[in-house]
Amino acid sequence: MKQGLTQVYCGPGKGKSTAAIGLGIRALGNNLKVIMIQFLKNDNTGECKTLKSLEPGFKVFHFEKERGFTWTLSEEEKAELAQEIHMALKFAKKVMDTGECDILILDEILGVLQLGFADLKEVLQLVDDKPEFMELVLTGRQLPDELKEKADYVSYIDAVKHPMEKGIQARAGIEF
Repeated sequence: MKQGLTQVYCGPGKGKSTAAIGLGIRALGNNLKVIMIQFLKNDNTGECKTLKSLEPGFKVFHFEKERGFTWTLSEEEKAELAQEIHMALKFAKKVMDTGECDILILDEILGVLQLGFADLKEVLQLVDDKPEFMELVLTGRQLPDELKEKADYVSYIDAVKHPMEKGIQARAGIEF
């Protein structure tokens, strides 16, 4: 790819990660290599199970131990999670430095920022350090203005209506 850009899928609606994965599958179909680093998630989802079959062209990485939701964690667990996130960000930097993929997806990186597990300056630096040929995709709910300024694409996905409002829980194969 001659010119890689920075894309963001953000907002309160469902489908941000799914959109990023769809982009990755499109890229793979055009012989581009994809690496996705997922933050604040585990690999026990339908998409991760399926993406495993697309290796080595589409690789997914997790650096965090499986644990509960962030609001249920002790201070010790939060500190451990912050260290794991820092390791994942160092890995993202290494991927950029070595140019080992054409598309790098940082799934839920905006959630990491929103929760204070990483510094905005560190993520802004990743955007600045992105190789010219590499597409960078960021997902999450809240997009800081500084990242919005640097992005080439910003897609806002809104939640107009959601089944949780009727008490319908997340369903395997649909929400996870």
